[in-house]
Amino acid sequence: MAAVSIAIVTDAWTPQVNGVVNTLQQTRQTLVALGHTVEVLSVQEHRTLPCPTYPEIRLAILPYRAVARRLERLAPDHIHIATEGPLGLAARRYCLRNALEFTTSYHTQFPEYLRRRIPVPLPVSYALVRRFHRAAACTLVATPSQERRLRRWRFRNLARWSRGVDTTLFRPDERQELGLARPVFAYAGRIAVEKNLTAFLDLDLPGSKCVIGDGPALAELRRRYPRAMFAGYRFGAELARYLAAADVFVFPSLTDTFGLVLLEAMACGVPVAAYPVTGPVDVVQQGAGGILDADLGRAAMAALELPREHVRACAMRFSWEAASLQFLGNLVPVRGREYGAGIATRTP
Repeated sequence: MAAVSIAIVTDAWTPQVNGVVNTLQQTRQTLVALGHTVEVLSVQEHRTLPCPTYPEIRLAILPYRAVARRLERLAPDHIHIATEGPLGLAARRYCLRNALEFTTSYHTQFPEYLRRRIPVPLPVSYALVRRFHRAAACTLVATPSQERRLRRWRFRNLARWSRGVDTTLFRPDERQELGLARPVFAYAGRIAVEKNLTAFLDLDLPGSKCVIGDGPALAELRRRYPRAMFAGYRFGAELARYLAAADVFVFPSLTDTFGLVLLEAMACGVPVAAYPVTGPVDVVQQGAGGILDADLGRAAMAALELPREHVRACAMRFSWEAASLQFLGNLVPVRGREYGAGIATRTP
């Protein structure tokens, strides 16, 4: 394929630590290595304010003019809008005003996240999110179950964009000891209400529990669960060592669209225990990569019996190169009027 230029617009970027940022970073790195040009328009270029109830996330303030100028200068072959925040809205507005084609992606079950914080009815929030994505040539989703879910909410023009894992970084090396009684049941990711961590921490399990990560719910959970080990953020090789040290990776979330950390744990040979919901049902091969059960405690105990070499083999099916090429194949040419040619009559 001939080299192309791509603009990715995202409200989620470093220093945030989450699956969206990881996915976009890995995709950019892979596509650049394949000879393409990928420019990221992120909050780092704007004045920001903290997101209500989640101050670690910064939101751009009135970004439209800056986004428009940047897209004018770049004149990319493809525009991809990754998030539904202020930057995503600004890029969407620019594309619609200039009759430019673009794609979007659905990374976060935003309506469900919002409902955990504010009692907004799901049909209302889904209608808003659906309107945002409806203008795109297509919306990329990570898994078949997420696609089915969105179709039930009347989303159209959906396409698949899977995920990958670095199996050279995440591997079942000699397991380090964390100073915890075995078996060690671990979780890694954001520590926030939507991750449903109390479902894990309330379980009556033998051995120890280890929580890797940070987030707005950390202080309260530390207070409520003094017997659990809270390791804070770990990155790269250190995160891989912590994951490999666990006996079971417990993933209590009910709202993730994929769960990259599931692949990272399995690549370390650590079996997963999770609910049979969107994300785990597409990523975890039942009885090989982990155990999915409506009873999370039963899943955690059953996962202890899975051979670690079989678990790693399940993760080896996913690669960032395959996922990035899938992303690239779903992009659409801008195919609009010349940049700066004027304002279209269509309104955002």
